[in-house]
Order: sequence, then C-alpha cells, then structure tokens
Amino acid sequence: MAGVGSDGEGSDSAAEWCAVALDHLVADRPEAALTAARRAITLDHAGEWGHRLASLALERLGSDPEAVLEAEQAARLAPGSWQSRLRLGAALRRVPGRFREAATHIAAARRFAPEEAGPHALTGDLALLRGEHRRAAAAYLSALHRDGAHAGARVNYGLTLLRWDPPRAHHDPAWTIDPRETGRARRALEVWSRQTRLLPAVAVAVSGALVVTGPVPDVPLGLSGLIVIVLLGSLTFRQARRVRIWSVVPVMLGRDRWLGLSVATAAIAFAAYAASLFVPVADPLWAGLAGIVLLNAPALVALRVLSEAWRGHPVRALAQLSMAYGERTARRDLGVTLWVVLARAWSVLVVLELAALVTHPVSGLAALAVPYLLVRVRDRGGLAGLGALRADRWLAAAVALTFTAALACAAAATASLVVALAPGGALPGAVAPDGMGSGGEQAAAWGWRVALSASAGVVVLFVLRAVRAWWRGAPGPWRASLIMAEPAMEGAGPPVTLTAEVRQALTFSRGVVLAYADSLGPRALAVGAVTSISASGELRLIAGEEAWEAAERDPRVAVFATDQPHPRFWIEVRGVALPDPGSDVLRVTPKQVVVGEYPGRHQRR
Repeated sequence: MAGVGSDGEGSDSAAEWCAVALDHLVADRPEAALTAARRAITLDHAGEWGHRLASLALERLGSDPEAVLEAEQAARLAPGSWQSRLRLGAALRRVPGRFREAATHIAAARRFAPEEAGPHALTGDLALLRGEHRRAAAAYLSALHRDGAHAGARVNYGLTLLRWDPPRAHHDPAWTIDPRETGRARRALEVWSRQTRLLPAVAVAVSGALVVTGPVPDVPLGLSGLIVIVLLGSLTFRQARRVRIWSVVPVMLGRDRWLGLSVATAAIAFAAYAASLFVPVADPLWAGLAGIVLLNAPALVALRVLSEAWRGHPVRALAQLSMAYGERTARRDLGVTLWVVLARAWSVLVVLELAALVTHPVSGLAALAVPYLLVRVRDRGGLAGLGALRADRWLAAAVALTFTAALACAAAATASLVVALAPGGALPGAVAPDGMGSGGEQAAAWGWRVALSASAGVVVLFVLRAVRAWWRGAPGPWRASLIMAEPAMEGAGPPVTLTAEVRQALTFSRGVVLAYADSLGPRALAVGAVTSISASGELRLIAGEEAWEAAERDPRVAVFATDQPHPRFWIEVRGVALPDPGSDVLRVTPKQVVVGEYPGRHQRR
C-alpha cells in the first residue's frame, strides 16, 4: 500500500482501509479497527469485507447486537461467501435465542468451504457449549486435519478430552429462554440447598452438644426443631418465588449434574432432620440421622473433588495443550490440567499409604509408582522444555511434596520389611536409645511421619493456592478455571478479487463453461455468457434447471472462460453458486481464481 500510512490516511481505497482494520484487529486494537472498517464501508457500500471486520471489532468491544447487524449486512451482500456466513454464525451464537440460527449459518459455511478449518472448529465450539463432547471432538479433529496449526481447535479439543463443562452447564444455548432467567433459577436452587443443609446441621450440632454437656429431655418434637422447620419453610417459599420457569427446572437439574445432586442431597438432609425430631436423642438411630445431616455437605464436596479429578483424559489433553502453549488460553488451561493430574496422583498415593498402614507396611513400596507415573506424564504430555512448573511455584512445590511423600512411604515400607526379616524382628546392633525400639523401627516410624506430613502438605498448598486465586480474582487450581479458546480471526480474511483482465475475459468471452457435480459425478455445461459481475466480484450466470438442482445439492462450482483478447489464455473461477429465483440467475461467489495458458505449437509433444 504505497503512500498509505499505518492508520490508512491518504487512501481512498476501501480494500486498503480494510487491510488497515485487519492489522488493528491482529494487534488487538478494536476501536481503531472499527474506525478503519467504517471508513471502508463509506467508500464501498457494496463491499462485504468492511462489514465483516466491523462486526468482529464490535464483538470484541462487547457490542453483540451491533456486531450481528454488521454480520447480517455482510451476508446479504455476499450470500455465497463462506467467510460472511462464518462471521454471522460466530456473532449469532452470543445472542440468546439465536443459537440454532448460528448453527445453520456455520453449517452453510462448512458446506461452502469444507476444505477450510474455521467452519469445522466453530462447529466444535457449538457442540462443546452444549456439552456434546463426542460431536465436538469429531469437529475439532476435522479442523486439525485441515490445519494442524489451528490453536483454537487444539485447545478446545483438549477440553473435550477433559470432558469440560461450560460455566452455564444448566442452560442449553439452543433454548429460546433468556439465560438470565435460568441463571436466576439456578442461583435460587443453590441458595436453597445451601440453607437447607446449614440450618439442620447447626440444630443437630447444638443438640449433640447438649447431649454431651448434660441430660436432654426425651421430647419427640422440641420447640427448637419446630422453629427450624418453620424457618426452612419460609426460606423455601422465598427462593421458590424467584424461580419463574419451573417447567425447565427438571431439565436444568439433569443437564447440571452437580446442581441436581446438590438439590437432592439437601432434600435428603432435610428429610433426615425431620425424622430425627421424632426419635429420642439417646437412640442410636438419632445418631445415624444426625450423621446424615452433618456429613452431607462434606461428603458432597469430597465426591465432587475426586470425581472431577478422575474425569476425562488429562494426559492426552496435556499433549494437545502443550502443542498450542504459545496461546494464553492454552497456558492457562495447561496449568489447571496439571493440578488435575496432581490430584489424581495424590489420591492414589493416599490410598497406598492408608493401605500400607491398615494391611501390611510392605505394600507401601507400590508408592514408587506415583513418581514414575508423574515422569511419564511429563514425557507423554509434551511438557519438556515448556517451563510449566516454573510458571506456577505452588504447583512445583506440591509436586515436590508428592515426590517426597512417595519416596518416604517407600522408605518406610523398606525399613519395615528389613525389621521383619531381621532375626528377632529387629536389625542386629541397631538399638534405639531410651528403649524406643530398634533403628529400623524408628526409621520406619519417621518415614511414615514424613509421608503423611508431605501428603497433608499437598492439601495445604492446594488450599492456599485456591484462597490466593480467590482473593486476587485469578484462575484457581480447579476445573472451573478452564476456559474455551475463542475464534480469534475467523471470518476476517480478505475476499477473492477479480482483476480487470479477468473481468474482461468473463464478460466478453462466448466460451463460458460451468462445471459442477451431481449424482452422476462431475459434469460441464456450456453457458451463453456471464450476464454481469458485481463490484465485489460476484458472477451472475444464466444456466439450466439441472445446474440449479446440482447447486442446491452441492454449491461448489467452477466457471471456465477463454480470454477473448488473448485466446491462448484461459481462466477458471472456483466458487459457490446459489440460485437466485428473483432474477433467474446463478450467483457465483469466487473462492479462487486460476489463470493458465494453452500449450503452444512447440509444446504439443
């Protein structure tokens, strides 16, 4: 762009202003990109590229309704452009109630350009947002097959391997219901379940304390229990008033399994508390019901932590995320995934330690498998040279403590084995001072102390890291911190332009041929002429009904023409053909232009 500054000043070309807008978008300057795109729209009202860039800039600025309007205008100007359809689909997926329409436009983009990775990646995004992991994985693999460097598809494919749930798992994006309504209902159900657990637990704890401190009268239904029941009824009525979409609540509970489990366990806790009011406090049955009320919430938390740690395939996800480590989203998700892997290793280590203490100390030797597996994760996950542990010192410290615990457990098991095999059950000549036992027994005892202390230290580090992340508003070491990679520049590329020579050849040539595919295979059809070419390069052809029917099945066509002033040259325009019943023509949007030369007399052989 000679004579054009980086801000586009000094140019009256819409294409040059669009190029400036694209540069601003790449540099993450959406305000400047929007200004340049609107300048391009002013210069060329028929150009769809400027509208696409303006839509992307508005989307980054958070103006989703305006972004949709610009994308719709681009699709109207070039209905056969796969980039316009892709941009419109990407903009519509953010608008409540228009998710299915977005899927339709993205499917059209995939149909127009199946060789492009962008439509397949965005198809995977739609499936992932609905929790359809298999469909999402297939779409991402299709995108990576076409473009192995597509970072967004690789990151999101890693999320499908982790069986990631979107932040609003209770809401199906395809619903026409406003997500704020379902969010309000979810919040009310969460608050109700939390209050329904807390109040009975406090009441049971107070009753248990009274049993310990002194005699308790054997009353079937005390006044305190009646107060708690009335208070819970009032809270239930209050939260129920906030839910305005009760017909959707069962589906919400089914989609968000943890929300459903939380509501179900809260109801169980309430039922157990109500039953305990009719049982004497000294009765063993009361103790069982009180245990259900008190341990309900901790058991649910422990179940969620363990199940989320063992869900999906984190090692395979690490391999995908490490390939896209240059992206900020990939680095964030990789750090969270490493915490998930560490949680798995820690849970295995704790089970081995408890098994060694309960059954036989020698079984603690199996703890050596934990460091070996972590080293294998480093190799299979492609983490060598990434410096992922250096980026999170809390994680590095937790990994070091896990190694320490595993080695100490194995050392304690070895010492116990040596003591068991020694004559008399003790090492000869290894007598501990002050009658505390042999040196082998003392070494085993210290080994178990170090192993258990290191394992507890991992939990302390996790809690401190989580509190620190919560305080700073930063990503924490839990699965909820995983995020999708947004489509960065999908649908922002320049359109195919037709040079003056190509336009002249297509306009004046009388040997125009339309190639398409039907049920019998590739076919060619002679076309009288190209009736017109729009300013954006769209061809308008008059063709027979068979060509129209073929275009409806597969819109990908090719237009061949011979350059009239230069008969030795031929032109091929590959594009997308859409029937236009209003004007009785086929509208062909170019995707690629090829100019060739017929062989001369000296090239016949």
